[in-house]
Amino acid sequence: MSKQNVCKDQLDKNQELLALRHSGEHILTQAMIRLFGPERVIMAMGPATEEGFYFDFDSGEGFKLTEDEFGRIEKEMAKIIAADLPISRHEVSIAEARELFADNPYKQEWLDQIADRDEKISVYWTGDVDLAKVKTGESFVDLCKGPHASSTGQIKAFKLLSLAGAYWHGDEKNKMLTRVYGTAFPIQAELDNYLTLLDEAKKRDHRKLGKELDLFTFSELVGGGLPLWTPKGTILRHLLDDLVWKLRKERGYEQVTIPHITLKSLYEKSGHWAKFANDLFKIKTREGHEFAMKPMNCPHHTQIYAHLPRSYRDLPQRYAETTMVYRDEQSGELNGLSRVRCITQDDAHVFCRESQLKHEVFAIWDIIEAFYKACGFPELSLRLSLSDPKQMDKYLGTKEQWAQAEDQLRQFATERGAKYFEAVGEAAFYGPKLDFMTKDSLGREWQVATIQADRNMPSRFELTYTNEAGEKEQVVMIHAAIMGSIERFISILIEHHAGKFPFWLAPVQVKVLPITDGQHQYAQDVVSQLTKAKLRVELDDRSERLQAKIRDAQLQQIPYMLILGAKEVANQTVSVRSRDAGDLGSMDLTEITSKLQ
Repeated sequence: MSKQNVCKDQLDKNQELLALRHSGEHILTQAMIRLFGPERVIMAMGPATEEGFYFDFDSGEGFKLTEDEFGRIEKEMAKIIAADLPISRHEVSIAEARELFADNPYKQEWLDQIADRDEKISVYWTGDVDLAKVKTGESFVDLCKGPHASSTGQIKAFKLLSLAGAYWHGDEKNKMLTRVYGTAFPIQAELDNYLTLLDEAKKRDHRKLGKELDLFTFSELVGGGLPLWTPKGTILRHLLDDLVWKLRKERGYEQVTIPHITLKSLYEKSGHWAKFANDLFKIKTREGHEFAMKPMNCPHHTQIYAHLPRSYRDLPQRYAETTMVYRDEQSGELNGLSRVRCITQDDAHVFCRESQLKHEVFAIWDIIEAFYKACGFPELSLRLSLSDPKQMDKYLGTKEQWAQAEDQLRQFATERGAKYFEAVGEAAFYGPKLDFMTKDSLGREWQVATIQADRNMPSRFELTYTNEAGEKEQVVMIHAAIMGSIERFISILIEHHAGKFPFWLAPVQVKVLPITDGQHQYAQDVVSQLTKAKLRVELDDRSERLQAKIRDAQLQQIPYMLILGAKEVANQTVSVRSRDAGDLGSMDLTEITSKLQ
């Protein structure tokens, strides 16, 4: 079986699971209507997700759902599943759909959008196709594309998880709805395993650990989605970025610097204004000029390339910059470091000839593999992110240009021997992408690094070079991010390691713990020697019991503790304790310094 087919089989399994979970959401909705009545549970929307499903509803006046009701709802869901009711798809006219959901303003709004797109309308029935039975909850119908399981009895394991508020369409200007989260699996063992992982994920939550390890904080005065990095968190950021830069510098990259704002005209020319105007922070000057806070760096970097005439001898031009970009994310979508309004990108752009493209892509690929191995993610898979042929109006360039660019990336992936799957509709608006995926220690999959081949931006900005014959040729532009968003990557890194960073990444690598005041001078000498050896070291000289100091260092996930008592002072040694391996015994100070280095 080919690598591509292996990935396709996995996609088929994922589709089956999504269909099962979508059916679980319909069963949840039907159970709630049975228990609380359609006047208290006004359906809004309810999709399946990679983790399970959720259901948004508008609660009737005087009704507020709490998690205390979950047990009761789950019992009613179990009855619907035990009845093994058929789930069937029916195409209806716009008039029939309007009548089916006559009392539901949310469904009517969906129907307006479907009618505008001139799409077919489908509904899914659970149980008898009988509108009279819908009001009592004996049957259920919802406006839905599907897919679904063929009957309710196919769901063997499910669980309701939590409640949250959610704005209609994610817009804080709209009404706040109630969202119920749940999940479903084909067998109970898979559900049990998921719930165990969910519990472990709560312990590893980067928002919780970030606070405990004093890496970052948020301030209501500064604003949501704008993290403030402490000294320890800043060390972590710099260590990661320094490694990316080291790997890039070895491959001929040069650093550049650009401003954080730009005139609107730059993004109009690049095409970003037409696509993302609503996501930009905009600034108007006293003179009436309109600027935007940059949401990406590539248009600025084109202007560095364009400021001089270029010969084929000058190529490739490789620019690298770590800088913040800004996006007007909605408040309800912000989530710790995972979704922020200021995003630090370790961004790079290569301007090269067509004949140099493969070499440059493979060099970036080498950087990605080296970086993620060092960070504890040795296994990477590949997603080939393609355009959606049904919606080519979303993209710059012609269908033929896209087909050629996508085939080229397929060839690169095949030549590299990569296991990959294709994702239609995941391309950037200017070109297809190689998106690298990894799994954390809990088995969750994340999209991390990306390589994007772009011929549209060079065309728009007329980025050329003079070839050997003295003729002008257009360059190819490569967009390459190793971490992508440093904030988001650190959230993944924290949860992957549960805060126990590898030694090279630990903000504090060594904690020196004198037992009494009598060892303070020797402790200062130890700290001085370790610091000269370029190790990150802290001294805990508080008047606390040794066990309390050890416990605090363990909670801070310090890799090594050096304990100093009267014996150690007399022998000029240290007692070494490892975060992971416990007591390592007594060592000479020079010996432990050498080992740590």
